[in-house]
Amino acid sequence: MSAPAVPPPTTGEQEQWSGHTIVCGLHDVGLRVIEQLQAAGEQVIVVDDGASARLARIVDSLGVRRMTGDTRRMTTLRLAGVETAAALICAEEGDLHNLGVALLAREMRPDMRLVVSLTNAAVGRAVQRLTGPGTVLDVAELAAPTFVESCVRRQHHVLNLGGKEFIVAHRRVSVPGKLRAIFGDLAPIAVVPQADDAEMLICPGRDVHADPGDVVTLIGPAEEFEDLRATAGGDDSLPASHRIRSAFRQARSVTGGFLAETERSLWATLLALFGVAVVSILLLMGSYQSEEGSRPHMGLVDSAYFTTETLTTVGFGDFSFAHQRLWLRLWAIALMIIGATLVTVVYAMLTNLLISRRIEATAGRRAASGLSDHVVLIGLGSVGMRVLEGLLAEGRDVVVLERDENNRFLAAARSTGVPIIIGDSTIPQNLMAANLPGASAVAVLTSNDLANIETGLAVDDLLAERSADVPVVLRVFDRQLARTIERGFGFQHVRSTSALAAPWFVGAALGLDVLNTFYVDRQPFLVGRLTVAVGGGLAGATMHELSARTRVIAISRLGGAMEYPPRRDTRFEPGDQAYLVGPYEELLQVLRRDQNG
Repeated sequence: MSAPAVPPPTTGEQEQWSGHTIVCGLHDVGLRVIEQLQAAGEQVIVVDDGASARLARIVDSLGVRRMTGDTRRMTTLRLAGVETAAALICAEEGDLHNLGVALLAREMRPDMRLVVSLTNAAVGRAVQRLTGPGTVLDVAELAAPTFVESCVRRQHHVLNLGGKEFIVAHRRVSVPGKLRAIFGDLAPIAVVPQADDAEMLICPGRDVHADPGDVVTLIGPAEEFEDLRATAGGDDSLPASHRIRSAFRQARSVTGGFLAETERSLWATLLALFGVAVVSILLLMGSYQSEEGSRPHMGLVDSAYFTTETLTTVGFGDFSFAHQRLWLRLWAIALMIIGATLVTVVYAMLTNLLISRRIEATAGRRAASGLSDHVVLIGLGSVGMRVLEGLLAEGRDVVVLERDENNRFLAAARSTGVPIIIGDSTIPQNLMAANLPGASAVAVLTSNDLANIETGLAVDDLLAERSADVPVVLRVFDRQLARTIERGFGFQHVRSTSALAAPWFVGAALGLDVLNTFYVDRQPFLVGRLTVAVGGGLAGATMHELSARTRVIAISRLGGAMEYPPRRDTRFEPGDQAYLVGPYEELLQVLRRDQNG
């Protein structure tokens, strides 16, 4: 049931609301985008055709203006103030809906910032060409790397900033001292104290004191992290066991391709059989003559009946070609040979397909039992498929556990050769079939919060004493629920795809180029690029005037030179490209300062 919407703004209010952001779609991503825009002090109006009462109450509690209407209609967008809006974000649930809104909005306002959520890459590229300036984002693609990093327990992130490679890495302090003395020019992003009750320090100064056991997150040029450069990417860095298992995956991929080819061949054979039958029916209706001569030609039903018993080699004897013309008797010979062949092939393919499905299901469980140090991936939606691709790119073995045997991503997953088990992830027997005791990580990625929590608790119970060593990554939308789960059950990797993707949408709408996102402990960080505007609020400002929770990594000057590391008295100049890192709220405040002058 949807909640009543706030009336659309009057003409006077629309004039006052010049420069606002329109969010089309009050769903998971839309809500997170609205919250972040509101936190950044932006004027927002949300338009949705029948939002849920729960989400509507949340938006109303924020004081955000909300309208009910079909965003694919010109009158709805006009009432939302599209003529004076600075940006429009299409965050509806379906690609078709977002596509319609994007094309209409671009037609009405060619100069407006447009951000569109699309899951189909080909459609996204087409929209980019049609709409011109704008940003097309895929929520699954944006969120998947964070889930992959949690599963593989990656301790560093590689960034490309202005053509120069930087690395974000975590370092545990072994001797006490100031950060400057311990890490030199490497910029500290966060300090996670060893004491459980101490709060994390965000973007601390280099003169902050660190104690042994504290974990410091640092950023700097790749050449200053020689230990990480020596172990960076490439197939040669993978263990031999991973390369061997990769070969087995390729073999299973060939098998999966054979099964898919079998299905295509089956349809082709059925089509050929149907074509032969149609030709035979038409010939019999026009040329067959009975022995008595009372029926010069066959009717439709008799022709179909005679054709079917001939193709299936039944031949009850009630019709015969014995006294027909020569060419029709020759057709009968061809029909029997072709029909018998095609029917036999169809029977064989059907048998093969049915048996192969059964073998495939059994093979998935058998293959999983022979793996170790693999990742159990639960839930094969758009996010799950992206995570699967990311894990395979990392050289990891994966076992997929999916409830729906008709899932549209199953064919693509099978083509990768990974073992797939069809079953309910909340049932312990299915988790054990995925060889949970031998897993190195578990990713629970269904779109149902309750199912994910139930599965996470079942996994934690089955892991027993290994639960502290095996990361269990949970996908949970509700932030308060996520915090409760973290505190109550001790899960360390509770993530929300909407929360991970929302900063990209907000940044694109406001003019901040989001380059990367990552977590330090439970705090999300953003890496962004900001071009200092002529006459903007940052022009002439120094580094130390920015928020203490924001770090300027480097500055690309208008002439092309990169300044690293920038000093506290370094000044921004118009046209500079500043690379910043920090919580998204802080980066948006820096952006607003530059835009507001």
